[in-house]
Amino acid sequence: MLYQIISLLLEVVTAVLAGACLLRLYMQYQRIPMSSRSGNPLGRFVFALTDWLVLPLRRVVPAVGRWDLASLVAAYGLELTQFLLLWLLAGGEGGLFAAPILAAFGLVRLAISGLTGLVIVYAVLSWVQTQSVLSDVIGRLCAPPLTPIRRLLPLVGGIDLSPLVLLVLLQVASIVLGHLQGWALL
Repeated sequence: MLYQIISLLLEVVTAVLAGACLLRLYMQYQRIPMSSRSGNPLGRFVFALTDWLVLPLRRVVPAVGRWDLASLVAAYGLELTQFLLLWLLAGGEGGLFAAPILAAFGLVRLAISGLTGLVIVYAVLSWVQTQSVLSDVIGRLCAPPLTPIRRLLPLVGGIDLSPLVLLVLLQVASIVLGHLQGWALL
């Protein structure tokens, strides 16, 4: 029981922090302003959660083009730390080699879950037609994966079904990822 509680707490903390690192990576790639002057509350939140980890890593992990690799390394490091701690709590049973593999799959799973959440929030906000900085930011984050779907799928009765199609595709990707993880750990 104690292992399950600690595992849950580790998973939640890791998901929040690593998810914020991935969101930071994606927002910087999309060139979404995140400073306090931009009025972007999501950017301020992401910076507040990740600066302590990403900024020191930037000294040794340079950016490549528009990709902030320090954010990616931070997210992977958090995932790896989670699996190593769980391995230690389990008494060191099983192969230690599995931790880096599990961390990589956990990072991809987190990206899929994060994008799923963004698309759901985007769809809900599109129903209420709010004009806020936050809805604009979420719209800009969801536009790249939705654009190719919108090119293929016309509006149906004036309704944009591309978020639904993307959600289904993300679920399929999650299923495939689970099978790939099982195969990789054989």
